[in-house]
Amino acid sequence: MNRQTFTRSIIAAAVLVVAGGAYLHSKNGDIGIDNANAAIVAPAPASAPVSNAAPAVAVATDFSGIVERSGPAVVNISVTGKAKQSAVADQDDSGELDPNDPFSQFFKRFGPQLQIPSHPQIMRGEGSGFIISTDGLILTNAHVVDGAQEVTVKLTDRREFKAKVLGSDKQSDIAVIRIDAKNLPTVQIGNPALTKVGEPVLAIGSPYGFENTATAGIVSAKSRSLPDDNYVPFIQTDVAVNPGNSGGPLFNIRGEVIGINSQIYSQTGGYQGLSFAIPIDVATKVEQQLVKHGKVTRSHLGVSVQEVNQALAESFGLKTAAGALVSSVDKGSPADKGGLQTGDVILRFNGQPINHSSDLPSLVADTAPGTSSTIEVMRNGQAKTLTVKPTEAEALKTASNDTGAGSQARLGLALRQLTPDEQQQVGTHGGLVVEDATGPSALAGIQRGDVILSLNGKPVNSVEQLRQLVSKAGKNVALLVQRDKDKIFVPLNLG
Repeated sequence: MNRQTFTRSIIAAAVLVVAGGAYLHSKNGDIGIDNANAAIVAPAPASAPVSNAAPAVAVATDFSGIVERSGPAVVNISVTGKAKQSAVADQDDSGELDPNDPFSQFFKRFGPQLQIPSHPQIMRGEGSGFIISTDGLILTNAHVVDGAQEVTVKLTDRREFKAKVLGSDKQSDIAVIRIDAKNLPTVQIGNPALTKVGEPVLAIGSPYGFENTATAGIVSAKSRSLPDDNYVPFIQTDVAVNPGNSGGPLFNIRGEVIGINSQIYSQTGGYQGLSFAIPIDVATKVEQQLVKHGKVTRSHLGVSVQEVNQALAESFGLKTAAGALVSSVDKGSPADKGGLQTGDVILRFNGQPINHSSDLPSLVADTAPGTSSTIEVMRNGQAKTLTVKPTEAEALKTASNDTGAGSQARLGLALRQLTPDEQQQVGTHGGLVVEDATGPSALAGIQRGDVILSLNGKPVNSVEQLRQLVSKAGKNVALLVQRDKDKIFVPLNLG
């Protein structure tokens, strides 16, 4: 059996595959007129009851007005990343580093996990985005600009601008970039909550580099939870989304943006009728925090939940298959302190109904840390109301950016604080665990699981503290890194 995978597409392809498809033909304002005539040849029996209800009728949808009005606000985004050559230049013919090179001891102890190319490489990618303010604020996917050293935005009038990454949040896959321009066209923002399954929708983007391409379909489902994406309640559509569409808008029939096209479900890497968009209300909340604070702060409960099907609903005494079934509770977490137990079915959070398990994470994440919140649960057939105080999720602090120019722009590190147990194991009272390393840090050999102890000799205890130190640093910094029992200073050129 072929393995099906979710694909986040950012790289423009060189070849366009054109597939023929069925289409609806309309003539003289009548749709399928031959079939319609055949249907009325036989009159209805006189005794047949007459219904006053209007029949459900599908009609052809004309999106040309939306494309004409909102198309100019959809942009093409191209990104360029360069592999640095500093650590490679001193290699001899055998591929070994010069023993006098400052990177030599680091690779000797921490290698050979990192394979450095023998020649500098230029990485290019392409995606889409859309303008949300007349002064140049643009929304796109985080994976479109991830690791980019240069971001170029092209408008439909062929103007091109260098863009600055204001912030990027991998958890929601949202990034905010800005170009230096005025009086730009913008899109109109809609309300995804009012969207209905079966409603027609339109996507505009740059699939395979073909700028401002429009594709249409319907909403296939709402509140879809995908593997490794438990925060976003995706909008599923059958709109044709291909590599390069990532970050582009999803419009409803009124020309309002209700989502950002982010992923496809595919065996081939191309469109197969299953596309997923991030609801625009989720994206705008992230955008506001990134622009205002340079990071995204979310809360967590410390529970694992699963969907309630009919069999589980009957087992837990529920009238309908709805809610989030608690499968585990982290010890010492806000959920544990609030009295939540394994087997509870969460029906409401702060008065908001939980119809699907994917509804809960976003509601909790949007709650300010430390805020008293009510949770209505069904336990052993009895309804209970509990009070919890969600706390800030440490792992989500990786959404912060270094200097307002994107989390990968300088250090290229995604970090979180050590737990008390981890501090005891490592033998330190501070430090930050590396969750992901790109850019100069990855090139220097830093990898997931390493612990950053200090920057330029100053101990670091929080992501915010490190961000401030980096913002004041020059082009070169020295990180004290611990891996297992080894510690070594690693020089980084931040450019």
